[in-house]
Amino acid sequence: MPATEPVRLGRKRALPSCPNPLFLKWLTELRDEAKEKGLKIQYTYQKAINSLNKYPLPLKNAKEAKILQNFGDGICKILDEKLQRYYRENGADASIHALPKGAPPPGRSDNNIILAPSKKKNAAGDQRKDGGGDGGRKKKREYVPQRRSGGYAVLLTLYKETQVPGSKGYMFKMELQTEAQHLCDKSFTVPDLGSKYTAWSSVSTLIQKNLLIKTHNPARYSLTEGGLALAERLASVEQTNTDGDREEVRSELEVTEEDDNVVDLTGSDEGEEEEEENRIHPTERRAAITQVSCNVDDVRSSGKPQNSQATTTSRKPNAECLLPGTYEIMLCVDFIETTGGSHHRKQELVKELQRNGVNFDIRKLNVGDFLWVAREKVAPVAGQLRAPVGRELVLDYIVERKRMDDLCGSIIDGRFREQKFRLKRCGLRKPIYLVEECGSAASHLSLPETTLQQAIVNTQVVDGFFVKRVQDVRESAAYLTIMTRFLTKLYQNRTLICRSRELEGDGGSDEEERGLPSCSLMSFAEFNHGAVKNKCQTVREVFARQLMQISGLSGDKAAAILEHYSTPHSLLTAYEQCTSEAEKEKLLSSIRYGKLKRNLGPALSRTVYQLYCTQGALT
Repeated sequence: MPATEPVRLGRKRALPSCPNPLFLKWLTELRDEAKEKGLKIQYTYQKAINSLNKYPLPLKNAKEAKILQNFGDGICKILDEKLQRYYRENGADASIHALPKGAPPPGRSDNNIILAPSKKKNAAGDQRKDGGGDGGRKKKREYVPQRRSGGYAVLLTLYKETQVPGSKGYMFKMELQTEAQHLCDKSFTVPDLGSKYTAWSSVSTLIQKNLLIKTHNPARYSLTEGGLALAERLASVEQTNTDGDREEVRSELEVTEEDDNVVDLTGSDEGEEEEEENRIHPTERRAAITQVSCNVDDVRSSGKPQNSQATTTSRKPNAECLLPGTYEIMLCVDFIETTGGSHHRKQELVKELQRNGVNFDIRKLNVGDFLWVAREKVAPVAGQLRAPVGRELVLDYIVERKRMDDLCGSIIDGRFREQKFRLKRCGLRKPIYLVEECGSAASHLSLPETTLQQAIVNTQVVDGFFVKRVQDVRESAAYLTIMTRFLTKLYQNRTLICRSRELEGDGGSDEEERGLPSCSLMSFAEFNHGAVKNKCQTVREVFARQLMQISGLSGDKAAAILEHYSTPHSLLTAYEQCTSEAEKEKLLSSIRYGKLKRNLGPALSRTVYQLYCTQGALT
């Protein structure tokens, strides 16, 4: 090995001075100022300082510094402004290459090392933080949503839901949006002009900050421990603000009494109520408004409305309802019924509906072929090309149209049972099967005509669907026309209320018992979104679809099994706990299903056991 060279000891060579000390001084001041404010731009200034220290030539102005690394338009503009100010104060002939007094010497460590965002420094800072040392580091600020923002309203609404005795501890999306809207200035459903975001967009931020949990399908939203603590603090602040607002209302009332001018503070828009309020004596009026504020506070704290007319009046503008005369009944046709296949036959349906004067709209329906909506009448707005989109509520009638050849094909490939299962779960109470018999065409299909007729009868008797038989497309159009006119008359002079399919107890059962149509209806957007065929499914839903692939295992039988064993894991666990092979085969035989509560039977029980517990191929 060659001999190692002796180590030279001595002083470090002095670094050359910066030829642009004035620019260096200004950048240092900008960096230090950004550091005091905790701004991340301090690192950009530090990189510019490092580049300036390495540049050996003098600069005449800041524009020439653009050739240096980390010198952008923003930094050059700031330096130019400072340079012009320097010339005004010291004269146009003032030198910018002389080191001003008080400036740190170029090449010193405080210009090169301080605030350099290197990994070593960050690691050292993390070690000091873990070790409990201060180190002058800025602590990470806690996320707190702005008052009356989307996140603020969602946290408060979920918190108030948890304070209600016997609450379920979570809320669905539609329910949460409705209850939180009065706490937010922006809409949860309609984006602002020129923006694609709504107040609901802040929910993703709450989930990222681990303040909110989203589970199940349909989605359920609940607070985490951190979210509950933050919401509790927000609720206390909101209560303080509410008390302050109430004092302002009282002071305004006292001023109005002195001026003998009664102002309606309840926010009612109806003229009769305003006249009645104007006849109230000022003393009685103060008591009435105090009662309103108390009732509103009770609603916010308990989550349930009190039995007070004032509370009903204050919450009326927030109710999503369509009053009589403000909507029209319209038939919705799935676009598949007008395109593809036999184009001439499908266009004949559209022409027949147009000839009959039916108000219809062609759109994509995720389940069913025809349905009816109550669409809000919206007047066009001056200066806008299109009228605003009106609200749409889905009536409880949905039609699945089947030709005999289509019925035969759907039975063979399994679509027939799946479509009936999805129609049952779509949330509409009155499904209709429209069967086009098409004369003697059924005798030339792959399945016997008796099998097809038996499938139609089972759809009516077993599944509870209303079956309407027609001969051709013209009769189908005639039936849809009559139904449209019937529903228009049926829902005439009735107030329709928007409900969510996720909520239990929609309030429509009492009306149906009296022979009246249900006026508690889903919005079309929620209905169509909930009926998506290939949406994200839960384990329970996939397990149900697996069971229904077994021959003879209908939707009712699968639902009965799911009541006892909701997942494959729970079923396999139950099989493991059985002591003998015979007990495993008969595990599901005594499960009752359907309205008649019949037993599932040993044959199906044995088939399910073999499917999930046989190690090799099934024989």
